[in-house]
Amino acid sequence: MNFWQTKTLHEMTDAEWESLCDNCGKCCLNKLEDEKTGEIHFTSAACRLLDLKTCRCTRYAERTRLVPRCLDVRKLDPEAYHWLPSTCAYRLLSESEDLPTWHPLVSGRRETVQRAGVSISSYAVNENQVRRLEDHIIRWLD
Repeated sequence: MNFWQTKTLHEMTDAEWESLCDNCGKCCLNKLEDEKTGEIHFTSAACRLLDLKTCRCTRYAERTRLVPRCLDVRKLDPEAYHWLPSTCAYRLLSESEDLPTWHPLVSGRRETVQRAGVSISSYAVNENQVRRLEDHIIRWLD
């Protein structure tokens, strides 16, 4: 059995935890919260630190200091993962689901994330190019 099938998120080593990230980039998209309903709306505007080709943070180790609104998912309680995209490994595992076949840990290849259409690299823009986040709200079909 694979480590993600036998360990809880809290039991994973740092290396195991980090390997769960598929580098889709979705969690690095700016989000807006509806004050009345609490609903989270993702936008196509990505954090300025995200490399839009690789969907990897260019300053990962210092991201929460450089971008104060950046959340360290590992420090959150898994019950708070509901805001993460439905394809996110951390959310899936916290909901007792398995990783999808396109996930690099399952497929053995990083490019399967893009082939599956999960990566934001084809449509995201750097937040520095955006004037109004409201104009960039997106919807995903789950």
